[in-house]
Amino acid sequence: MHYKRSRAKGATFFFTIVTHKRQSILCHDCNVALLRESFSHVMSRHPFTIDAFVLLPDHLHCIWTLPENDNDFSNRWRQIKGHFSRNCSGEFRGDVTAGHKNRGEQTVWQRRFWEHQIRDETDFIRHVEYTHYNPVKHGLVNSPAAWPHSTFRRYVTQGLYHAEWGADKEIALDQNIGNE
Repeated sequence: MHYKRSRAKGATFFFTIVTHKRQSILCHDCNVALLRESFSHVMSRHPFTIDAFVLLPDHLHCIWTLPENDNDFSNRWRQIKGHFSRNCSGEFRGDVTAGHKNRGEQTVWQRRFWEHQIRDETDFIRHVEYTHYNPVKHGLVNSPAAWPHSTFRRYVTQGLYHAEWGADKEIALDQNIGNE
């Protein structure tokens, strides 16, 4: 079966991007800063809106909305991953002697990514909740507010969540997210 990516223009998408062999390299301070720089570098040339985001040690989830008449998220991810890989110090890059290096690629990222086109407001909310609750789900913190690499605090500031959301009780997440 051949997977076909969505070609919808101006749509909103949920993404999961994973490091090569699930290396826990992303939350090192220098890599957090480099990832921000990589996003900014690409966004200055190919704009999009980051609706929600979480960075974990070995993967990230985010929701983007592309500009009207634009559907090229694959090129944006290629550029973000490439900028990060080219500028990541060897100490925090992982094993560059294995994997894709022989094909001219850095061994920082898995070659592909997961993408899901957001269908409606309910689907959007489910994916935002999944994104923000992910550090708790993985046992990294007891509350989304305690995780520094997330848009959760922005949502609290905007009044979309209370600061204790996800801390006072376990959030029941849709089991199909990421498995669609």
